[in-house]
Amino acid sequence: MAETVDDKVSYFQAVTGISDPDLCTEILAAHNWDLQVAVSSITANPSSPSASASTSSREQGPSAPLVDAEFVAPPPPMPPAPQQPQQQQPGIAWKLVTLPFYVVSGGVGLVAGTFRLGAWVAGGVLSRSLSLLGLAGQGGGDRLLELPPSAAEAAEFVAEFEREFGAGRGPRFVAEGFADALQRAQREFKLLFVYLHSPDHPDTPAFCGGCLCSEPVAAFIDENFVAWGGSIRRTEGFKMSNSLNASRFPFCAVVMASTNQRIMLLQQVEGPKSPEEMITILQRVVEECATSLVAARIEAEERLNNQRLREEQDAAYRAALEADQARERERLEELERREREAAEAERKRKEEEEALARAAQEAAEKEAALARRRQEKAMALGAEPDKGPGITRVLIRFPTGERKERRFHSSAPISSLYDYVDSLDCLKAEMYSLVSNFPRVTYGPEKHSLTLEEAGLHPQASLFIEIEQ
Repeated sequence: MAETVDDKVSYFQAVTGISDPDLCTEILAAHNWDLQVAVSSITANPSSPSASASTSSREQGPSAPLVDAEFVAPPPPMPPAPQQPQQQQPGIAWKLVTLPFYVVSGGVGLVAGTFRLGAWVAGGVLSRSLSLLGLAGQGGGDRLLELPPSAAEAAEFVAEFEREFGAGRGPRFVAEGFADALQRAQREFKLLFVYLHSPDHPDTPAFCGGCLCSEPVAAFIDENFVAWGGSIRRTEGFKMSNSLNASRFPFCAVVMASTNQRIMLLQQVEGPKSPEEMITILQRVVEECATSLVAARIEAEERLNNQRLREEQDAAYRAALEADQARERERLEELERREREAAEAERKRKEEEEALARAAQEAAEKEAALARRRQEKAMALGAEPDKGPGITRVLIRFPTGERKERRFHSSAPISSLYDYVDSLDCLKAEMYSLVSNFPRVTYGPEKHSLTLEEAGLHPQASLFIEIEQ
């Protein structure tokens, strides 16, 4: 039970802003430890001693210390007690705020723990990624169409603000979670204007309608800031009210991203403010941060230019490398082409040489065969007979005009005339016929067996050679 009592006291302090734990214990005990009843008693009586004690306690210092918020899953948050507006002009408060990590899965819940902004942003991105993939929570198949919880809360706040104070009035609050809004401000090199909305606070309507929705204030915020708003009745708005140690409402703050995954709280604006006061405060913050924002923009532009230059150099290098590689490929292809042509020419030369050698060899073999044939034919003819009875004189004319004459026995066959022609080195053709002019008679193979006398060639004859095609 002791742990439960401590948790309730801590939560009651966070909601009401009362710093005295003994006073919180007495108030809770007077309401039977019912948190909602106890908180309602404070918000319903702005002039109660507890509220006064909280106000005086909060007004002791101009700035809040570094915040490390730790939560135990609470019931729905109640609005802080209304406070008397402070007359002290807030000044620039440079302090770092460590934001609590939270996870949203299905329904909305808070997980206790103190983490830096980087872990919170990573949790938000993980939750958004799981939600987009339909893996977060236990919902049905339509989870792919749902917004992340923080973005849904921001969109609901924007819609409620426009319904209550008019569409198109006031700053253009982004409809996204705090982490996304902070990243947007970084990308646009602006500060983040944070407005925490307490719907039940009596000063809220006048502040929103008279200050935030005034045209000069809205225009100044839109021009110089990224605006994010959240209701303290919602999870992220309530969490931010504790992280930024909001003690009075209406509450505004100006933050920017810092190193080591934290945010830097530049200015708190608590309590009602006129449009002139608000613009004066915001103008001072913008002027004091202008140098760092310009430096950040210049640094980012230099990084972008350096990156672009590196990309251009890389592209030029790749283009030059590709051109060199293309030229090298062309050189190698040309070299290979020449080598192929040289090899082809060498192959053809060798083939021609081999063909010539074969032709020469064949010609030599043919010539040798013809020589052997002439020798064999001459030997078959025998010696030329002398003149006398029974001897036939034959004159043969060759296609070249050359003439050859020889004596034969009249009983010799016609084939002996062919043997005589074959024995001479006057005719290269192998297919030919012996023909007589008057009368024209061709002595073909069918007449080779006839004797010269039987063929009518005795005692003398004149023949010419007709080459067959």
